[in-house]
Amino acid sequence: MQFLIIHSVSSLNLTNEYLNHKCLFNQGKYNSGSEYEKNLNWVFHYIRTRPFENVGFSHTSNGTTTSNFATVVLQCRGDSYGSKSYGSKCRTCLDTAILGVNRCPSIKGGMIWYDQCFLYVSTIHIENPSRINYENVFSMHNPNNRVLDFFSELTLKVEKTTSDGFRIILYAAGEKKLGKNTLYAMVQCLELTLDCKNCLTWSTTKLFKNGDIKQGARVFGSNCDVRYELYPFLRFVKHF
Repeated sequence: MQFLIIHSVSSLNLTNEYLNHKCLFNQGKYNSGSEYEKNLNWVFHYIRTRPFENVGFSHTSNGTTTSNFATVVLQCRGDSYGSKSYGSKCRTCLDTAILGVNRCPSIKGGMIWYDQCFLYVSTIHIENPSRINYENVFSMHNPNNRVLDFFSELTLKVEKTTSDGFRIILYAAGEKKLGKNTLYAMVQCLELTLDCKNCLTWSTTKLFKNGDIKQGARVFGSNCDVRYELYPFLRFVKHF
């Protein structure tokens, strides 16, 4: 297994495609101009005025009571932050995701997935670290067969620390030759996830449930993501 840096980005799939969303109706509704809406807007403004794109993650809350408490979690894809050029992708995705929250109009809680990031809005305080949520998961498959599974190797390569010694980046990506083709894959956990490797293992099992192996597929959840394709879709692949 070799993990290589992809130097050229001209052929990469660098879109910020909308993937899916889920409205958390059990968290109730809010009215325009309400204290909850003000707190939620404050959180969005706070995140946008901070250098979150340097680490690709933000977990911020505001509010004093159960009825007006708003918490937001943002996780950008592992190759969408860190440098000035990549970080702009993370910031752009946040702006897009904030607008995308309108897919759940007047609902206090919701999740939305894009190619470059995941945004989670809730009235509930999210623990750090948080337990794995197996309910909010969805998968997407490309229609053609032929691919091999090497996610277990990537899962073992997930980074645990960063250079500053404080932030935790749970991300790994790699490539592998498959005959005439090359398999490109990534695994990533939300920074708050208590047991990243179990989440990735479970998601990989779901990815290939009943031996249903495709040319490309992805499983996204509120705790971790796994994805593979037979074309480059990341800006770079880290050395291990």
